[in-house]
Amino acid sequence: MSLRSLLRATPDTGHAPVSPARPINPLRRMPAEPRDRLAGTWRDARPARIRRSFLDAQQRDPGGWHVVGASTDVGATRSVTRTVADREVVLWRGEGGSLLAGPGACPHLGALLEDCEVMHGQVYCRWHGLALGPGTRRDWLTFPAHDDGVLLWVQLPTEGETPSALPTLTTRPPVAQSFATVVAVRGVCEPADVIANRLDPWHGTWYHPYAFSHLTVDDAASSDDRLVVDVAFRLSRTWGVPVRAEFACPDARTIVMTIVEGEGTGSVVETHATLTGHDRSGRPCTVMTEATIAHSDRTGFGIARAAARLIRPAVASTARQLWVDDMAYAERRWLLRDRGETYGA
Repeated sequence: MSLRSLLRATPDTGHAPVSPARPINPLRRMPAEPRDRLAGTWRDARPARIRRSFLDAQQRDPGGWHVVGASTDVGATRSVTRTVADREVVLWRGEGGSLLAGPGACPHLGALLEDCEVMHGQVYCRWHGLALGPGTRRDWLTFPAHDDGVLLWVQLPTEGETPSALPTLTTRPPVAQSFATVVAVRGVCEPADVIANRLDPWHGTWYHPYAFSHLTVDDAASSDDRLVVDVAFRLSRTWGVPVRAEFACPDARTIVMTIVEGEGTGSVVETHATLTGHDRSGRPCTVMTEATIAHSDRTGFGIARAAARLIRPAVASTARQLWVDDMAYAERRWLLRDRGETYGA
């Protein structure tokens, strides 16, 4: 939901064709309510309603696919390692640029295959130069991997999941008319706790008043597998940009917000949760990876795309600021469950 920074940074030239339903200026005078006058949302945030959406999401099989970073994280000449469910995984590029993945330990003496040279589509162990790749050894088999152009995925055997040919990808705006920003935040929780946070949109105005206001969930348009929300992205205490958005879970570790009406229609914010493993105390560690894929048909957005390198840090900064709060929410949810405490039953 870091589109707020993008809206602030995108110039509006007013030259794009505008339909009667679409104003030239997306900004609206929407003064933020003082905290002592802001209505609480706890009556609307019904635990049973949130739980139904959560249970529906957890039934969606990810097919063993886990997000392991941004497409830009892995270059052509060096390897990168990640940990997924307590398993070390090495990532590198094949000769054609395709993403490859395998066990993160060298089968020779167990060296970690981090930051190793990549030549001719193979990764070379830093310790002794053993070349590894698809079909090179029977004791070191590669994993299915996929680069969707924004995010990197690896498929590993995962309990309760049936392997699929590819991850379930959401509909994204046209690549030529959008740009993406990816951030990652770690927390002590399980992937389900990250998803549960996003399935409670009612916390937005109270927990993130600097980012959102005028939030309502359209119950008539929503269902257990889809939440429809009207909300204003705050640009200041006086000005906001109202949009209509939908939240849906294509799989149990992913939730996607899509703007369906208003400025940036078609833009998506994909939130993915990957269990990296457990610490020495047995606590789960999860990485939240969020991709903001922004789109607009306004002329000014073309300028924003040209200046993406300058704008992207602002979008990423806002996303991280939100996730400082939201990861605390997810961590608290896990802690209460670990202590055996139940609320909202």
